[in-house]
Amino acid sequence: MSNEILSTLLLEYEQKKRRAELNFEEHKQKIFDKYPRLQEIENELNNFAINTAKNILNGNSASLENLQAKIEELKKEKNELLKKYKLDNSFLQPNYECKICKDTGYIKSENSASTLCPCLKQKLLDISYNKSNISNLSKENFDVFNINLFSDKIELEKYKINISPRQNIINIKEKCIEFVENFDNPQTHNLLFTGNTGLGKTFMSNCIANELIKKGKNVLYQTAPVLLETVIDNKMNKYKTSIQDNFYKDVLESDLLIIDDLGTECLNSMKLSELFTILNTRLLNLNNKVTKTIISTNLSINNIFKNYEERIGSRIAGFYDIYYFFGNDLRFNLKR
Repeated sequence: MSNEILSTLLLEYEQKKRRAELNFEEHKQKIFDKYPRLQEIENELNNFAINTAKNILNGNSASLENLQAKIEELKKEKNELLKKYKLDNSFLQPNYECKICKDTGYIKSENSASTLCPCLKQKLLDISYNKSNISNLSKENFDVFNINLFSDKIELEKYKINISPRQNIINIKEKCIEFVENFDNPQTHNLLFTGNTGLGKTFMSNCIANELIKKGKNVLYQTAPVLLETVIDNKMNKYKTSIQDNFYKDVLESDLLIIDDLGTECLNSMKLSELFTILNTRLLNLNNKVTKTIISTNLSINNIFKNYEERIGSRIAGFYDIYYFFGNDLRFNLKR
């Protein structure tokens, strides 16, 4: 990862944090001007906190008990006033964009070391690899999912399935929501979306990505051709840049890897080997970290076995839930 990119992002984070805290101070003062007793209580609680610390240091347990009792009384009064004025405790906290790192970009790990917050990791992934691939998350999510774009007509002879495209996509959506909800369960399978182009496979992947990013997960999106070419270039040290040096690690360790357009790459033995390594390594959930993969392809599972090595097909058949998208090309519906 380029130090210049990281420095630019951290500057943005610093500005964002300062803006949230300035807005907080202005908003809080307006509340205190309207309800002076709330400010009095906060001042008293701050003073009691200082006195409590002094008593702990001096070992004065009797005074400490009295201070704790007064603190509880003040907290109770504050809560009653908040309820009376129909306020909540959120007005006493800055409205940070990221509640995890409080817009610093870093969090403390279990051993007290500072690590990148998931929100900063995602921004770095977006800038370095995802680019425009998942830039439509605000437009492509479960909230705007429109089942009416899909036909409710059952066409058994045409699709060889005894349900309508609409009912099929409803079923897939429900399973995708379950995937998000159970993402951290190691037993939850990965996903394979198969079907012709224009049937919502990428849209559904973006819906899942959107929800997982909200949960603090990192999502790396790549088309199969770009993914495999970049991995091989990385291994051959073609670019010799820090961004490329980190790419393979991110491919293996990102919480969710979306591989789009599998089957459009020009295959050779090296690419087959790398694809197997990626899929197999992510299935192993290394470093006690659950990693999941979504593959989107026009190929059927039978054609995957035919076009790829047996070990790749078996990994997908054994560890992926397979969902078939069918119906009319949605792009024609959207143009009407």
